Amino acid sequence: MTETTTAERAQELKSLHEAPGILRVVNVWDAVSATTVAGLPETKAIATAGHSIAAALGYADGTMPLDVALEGARRIVDAVDLPVTADLDDGYEDPAETIRRAIGLGIVGANVEDRLRPLDEAVARVQAIVAAADTEGVPFQLNARTDAIVRAGDRPIKESLSDAVARGRAFLDAGAALVFVPGALTEETIEPLVEGLGWGKLSVIGAPGALPAERLQELGVARVSYGPFTQRVALRALRDLATDLYGSGVIPEDTPALN
Repeated sequence: MTETTTAERAQELKSLHEAPGILRVVNVWDAVSATTVAGLPETKAIATAGHSIAAALGYADGTMPLDVALEGARRIVDAVDLPVTADLDDGYEDPAETIRRAIGLGIVGANVEDRLRPLDEAVARVQAIVAAADTEGVPFQLNARTDAIVRAGDRPIKESLSDAVARGRAFLDAGAALVFVPGALTEETIEPLVEGLGWGKLSVIGAPGALPAERLQELGVARVSYGPFTQRVALRALRDLATDLYGSGVIPEDTPALN
């Protein structure tokens, strides 16, 4: 993939983030899941799920080595003709180098977690990512994740929301495209985040029990992804089929040749 093509795809993803309608990205974990989702006319961009790639390769979430994570994302980039945004955990030891390598593979956006590092350290890592992308000449779309809710422990939710807004504002000021706040599932949590971060700057995960995408759009959310849950649904389908086959079942006649 040429640098020009990578830059064009990054610009395409940027336009999707900035469009009035919410961007829905259905997370994938390998080439065949990517081509299956990319084959739908509604698909505008592809997002990897780090948790799912790790699980497919035998790693616990958050323990996959950088080389393995990048190779998993590369296979997805090479399989589709759409912008690909990757889950790159916390950016690893050197987030700037991680993003330079990702861009070299054709990846045009990433989720990078703050893991509740001290704010100045977390901001410095965002700045390093943005500077690295600028050096590569690519409008890389950093979906800067704050764990202010999911790693908050027993902290009151109002304090976690205030922390998420403070961190998110700092990340946006440092050049992030969006702020990803997992754990924000209800109107009561999403509304103050949109108010604090701005309309069209919040990214959320569509976990079980979350609001429908249409309502998220009405509330001012820019992007919704689905993390490991897409793989869990696929694995449930496999388990249910296997259970049926161990009984009296047969492969359904209408099974599509998606692989």
